[in-house]
Amino acid sequence: MAQQLSDAELEIMKIVWGNQSEVTLFSYIMDGLAASGRPCQKNTLIVLLSRLMNKGFLSARKIGRRNEYTTLVSETEYQTAQTRNFLDKIYEGNVKGLVSNLIMGDLLADEEYEELKGLLEKGRGNNE
Repeated sequence: MAQQLSDAELEIMKIVWGNQSEVTLFSYIMDGLAASGRPCQKNTLIVLLSRLMNKGFLSARKIGRRNEYTTLVSETEYQTAQTRNFLDKIYEGNVKGLVSNLIMGDLLADEEYEELKGLLEKGRGNNE
């Protein structure tokens, strides 16, 4: 699953991923886009949802006159794939280079640095 999403597709997927229900209705997505300040025309949303289905991110089931959308790729799966892609493309797979850049480039807040340090220590303890 190396497909990358456009900004508009990602916005839709964030709404679907954020839905607590197992299925998401078209109207829920329309309302979510409007609430985020990015309203969308009905036909545009239909095209974007079709693209997401073609890319394997969503499936749709027609119930009467409405579609119920179900995610096929979790948010975590997408984030992991995109992180790997970013690491390979920018850092040639070198995680140390990314973390070093975050620290040396002063891109981490003190709390984030301490959290990251704690996660690394926990991870190290699990491998022993």
